[in-house]
Formats: sequence, C-alpha cells, structure tokens
Amino acid sequence: MASARGCPVPEDRLYEVENMLWYQPRADGLVAVGITAVAVAMARKVIAITPKRAGRPIAAGQAVAVVESGKLVASARTPFAADVVESNEDLLDRPDMVNRDPYGTWVVLLRFADWETVKAQLLPAEAAAAAFERRMAEENFKGCGEAP
Repeated sequence: MASARGCPVPEDRLYEVENMLWYQPRADGLVAVGITAVAVAMARKVIAITPKRAGRPIAAGQAVAVVESGKLVASARTPFAADVVESNEDLLDRPDMVNRDPYGTWVVLLRFADWETVKAQLLPAEAAAAAFERRMAEENFKGCGEAP
C-alpha cells in the first residue's frame, strides 16, 4: 500500500488530490466516493458529514457532501458532473465512521455519464501519494498519527 507521511493511500481506488477524495468503481457501474485519510488527519476529527441526497444531479465543482470538523466546515467537491444514486445516510448519525475507517466508509455513490473520461483524470495510489506529500509539505502538515 502506498502512503503519504504515514497516511495510507490504498491501491484499489483512484484519487483526486485537490479535493482529497477517493473514487472506487463498483461492479454495478456506480462509483463509491469517500474522504481520504489525509483529509481526515488534516481535519483532526470529523464531527459531522451531510452527504448530497440521492436522486440529485451534481455539476462539475459541486459538493457531494459538507464536512465539519473542529477546525472547519468545508464542502467535499468533485470536479466532475454526475448523478447521486445513493447517499450514506448512516453518516448523519455516525460521522465518526470516517475517522475510524476513511477507506471503508463511502459518502455517496455516483453514476458518471462517461466514467472512462473521469477515470483518466484521477490518480492511481503511487502518484496520489506523491501529490499528497507535496500538499502536506505546502501546508506544514506532519502526517497521520502526529500532532500538527
């Protein structure tokens, strides 16, 4: 498994580093989207997540969720247009799921009109880990498991 300053970057998914999201295609044609371990570590602790409701289209640049931590309230945005097929409603009552297991906790399931075009713009684990390392250096973030 790749890693960036102690933060895991699993090789079974793709990454969009600017918004710190992971994408994992499923056999049913949908793509699970979640928040990376890097994002969770930088936030310190996610205390609320409100995923976009199912049945809603999202334009490129729109939020798939609103994420709140003790440090910030931010929109988790995807740079790609898609339809939200399912939202992880469990996160409304148990946002700590993403703190414990960011790669086992998806936020939304999306359907893209052209997944192959989207896929070509995402990074595999090794490239994403290097990009996360650069971002962490720019933001003076020591890494996962260390005090900021």
